[in-house]
Amino acid sequence: MSRKAAVIALTALAPVSWGSTYALTTEFLPPDRPLFTGLMRALPAGLALLALTRTLPRGAWWWKSAVLGALNIGAFFPLLFLAAYRLPGGVAAVVGSVGPLFVVGLAALLLGERPTLRALLAAVAAAFGVSLVVLKAGAAFDLVGVLAGLASAVSMSAGTVLTKRWGRPEGVGPLALTGWQLSAGGLLIAPVAFLVEGAPPVLDARGLAGYAYLALANTAVAYWLWFRGIERLTATAVTLLGPLSPLTAAVVGWVALGQALGPVQLIGMVIAFGATLAGQWATRPRPATPRTFSCAERKAQKLSMDAIGPGVRR
Repeated sequence: MSRKAAVIALTALAPVSWGSTYALTTEFLPPDRPLFTGLMRALPAGLALLALTRTLPRGAWWWKSAVLGALNIGAFFPLLFLAAYRLPGGVAAVVGSVGPLFVVGLAALLLGERPTLRALLAAVAAAFGVSLVVLKAGAAFDLVGVLAGLASAVSMSAGTVLTKRWGRPEGVGPLALTGWQLSAGGLLIAPVAFLVEGAPPVLDARGLAGYAYLALANTAVAYWLWFRGIERLTATAVTLLGPLSPLTAAVVGWVALGQALGPVQLIGMVIAFGATLAGQWATRPRPATPRTFSCAERKAQKLSMDAIGPGVRR
């Protein structure tokens, strides 16, 4: 396996893990507490990573971490849950699947990643495949839900592109950067969760186990792999791994919850998975443009080399 393929495979584990969230929420967690669930996903995971790495932001990274935490976590989670609650029949997943198109545009604007026809086709095909998997006949459209779904896609897309643009400070690993973002996002969600949903629910052993998995494997490890992948791959390639999340949710629903998968859903899976694979080679980092020297610079360079002498040049 090539190094790039290994990075892609590890990064893909993040959306695959996120695909288990729906089954976990319905089977293990208390109902109708989406903001509290978002808080429990982000803040404990972020604090655990801060304790593990013992590294705090410095200088400009205080506000950069706050911005990235808001986009990737603090705004994304509540908007995503709002869309999911107001858009039945998988419409929220379809609205969210347009995220790769936003990333293509933002990456061209902020990163200089020139969009290719193959990348655009892969993004459109992935959204179409996901729609075949999750949409059901008679699915209702709610304006607030649609706007929330689009806003969540824009938020995550902007966070992905800015994570790629800003990188991370020298000497700081991706684990610490993940902890900064999760902590910042969790702190943003906390007051909203308590104002809207009130006091935390009483949890039994099943709920505690569900939240432990959600915070550690589904969030701390998954987001570390995601941000690590953003650092090593193009922003467009990473975001085109996103459709693996609804595909995994459909498979988990079929295996664990007894949900049916018909021919249309299977065709949608093939299309979305094929688009995801194609998207990994749809973009290439721009090659560095060779510098063109002026006549005066070439003359000065020649005089400098002549002054050094042939013996030293050898």
